[in-house]
Amino acid sequence: MNNKLYGNLIFELSHAGSKGYTLPENKFGKYEIPQNIRRGKDAELPECDELTVIRHYTNLSGNNFGVDNGFYPLGSCTMKYNPVINEEMAGLPAFRDLHPLQPVETCQGALKVYYNLQKSLSELSGLEEFTLNPFAGAQGELTGLMVIRAYHESRGDHKRTKVIIPDSAHGTNPASAAVCGLDIVEVKSTANGLVDTEDLKGLLDDTVAAIMMTNPNTLGLFETNIPEIEKLVHACGALMYYDGANLNPLLGACRPGDMGFDVMHINLHKTFSTPHGGGGPGSGPVGVRKGLEQFLPNPRVIKEGERYKVQEDKQSIGQISAFLGNFSVVMRAYTYILTMGEDQMKYVGPYATLNANYIKESLKDVYELPIEGICMHEFVFNGLKDKSTDITTMDVAKRLLDYGYHAPTIYFPLLFHEAMMIEPTESESKETIDGFISVMRTIAKEAIEQPELLKSAPHYTPIGRVDDVLAAKNAILTYKQLKAKADS
Repeated sequence: MNNKLYGNLIFELSHAGSKGYTLPENKFGKYEIPQNIRRGKDAELPECDELTVIRHYTNLSGNNFGVDNGFYPLGSCTMKYNPVINEEMAGLPAFRDLHPLQPVETCQGALKVYYNLQKSLSELSGLEEFTLNPFAGAQGELTGLMVIRAYHESRGDHKRTKVIIPDSAHGTNPASAAVCGLDIVEVKSTANGLVDTEDLKGLLDDTVAAIMMTNPNTLGLFETNIPEIEKLVHACGALMYYDGANLNPLLGACRPGDMGFDVMHINLHKTFSTPHGGGGPGSGPVGVRKGLEQFLPNPRVIKEGERYKVQEDKQSIGQISAFLGNFSVVMRAYTYILTMGEDQMKYVGPYATLNANYIKESLKDVYELPIEGICMHEFVFNGLKDKSTDITTMDVAKRLLDYGYHAPTIYFPLLFHEAMMIEPTESESKETIDGFISVMRTIAKEAIEQPELLKSAPHYTPIGRVDDVLAAKNAILTYKQLKAKADS
């Protein structure tokens, strides 16, 4: 850490006149930029030689933590291992260099990938047709709700303006419904963390457009009452929407379409292994049951004979993204599916579920488990079981960093004050999981014997404990060089 490049911003390494590039000889002549679009002063950009830039950003990259560095048990996000072959296939020049405005005759291979992935997702989900156009899970939610609204309006049923959402739902569910112009009605959960069907009965009428359900839900629990919920919702003329953000534990075990869901979105970047986080890259394909295909967004990839083409439907909700979505994520997901194959895909969900239950049962004597029973891919602790200390979930998460593990999701869901959501995924070995369990037990012991060790953690990271509240309230998003430093 004594290396100057670790502790400085790139602006602080800047020296006037330093350059890391040379421009090619101008072969196009001189053209004046109109005065009205010129800058009033030069852009405040750093001036560094190439070696300084390389070292600076290489050192910074070493401070990042990802799945390739170590165990990443981030609940609700399925941060699974992303095989290198996925990157190689997505980076093939034949795919990488495609232009979205090329004639379809010149990109039949890419369209075949789109089409085959659509069919693969249909097979895995039990739904009839998919669109790959949405760029993210939340955009997939919005797209699915737009399809539902278009379906009701096509039948002249304009009074269905309500969406029922469980109190344990992902935060994007009510947000997506609001953006779609729909009213949100909350349905409560029972003490065991599942949708309260008795509460639901009182909410269903002819103004309800759909119910949005995440299964397994945010607590990592399988919604066992889906058959009853499906009958109640369909009986009142509403549709069943499946939030597929937690689809990973169901792969190879069961299919949402077989449960009676009409519309769903899938987070390709979670379930089908694309590196994600920090806003992208993502993909949120939307699937529908038979009879709703015509409402999917334009354009759609279809197959006629042995050729692939792009089609637009008059009843479609319209275009919701540029061109055909995020092709690089599509390519990674298709490679993942082909690599796994049907025989191995059926183990994804069961292994994810086994790993989560193994951790839960191994730690519930030292961490509070608010809801007993078998979980699916993830589960939630409510802080330490021993409440005699003032150690918080935040302290535990910070201390985990010292041991080389990424912290799990903390303080979500909001149902528990000291929530700690852990999701191991199917790709972690028993040796890795045993190491994590051992560290979690060590931290629980430290909380009693050396609480200040946790209160001041982390100790071995490039940046120590920061004031999260101050950082949020007084965010510094731009660099302004101090005059004294500039003068020096």
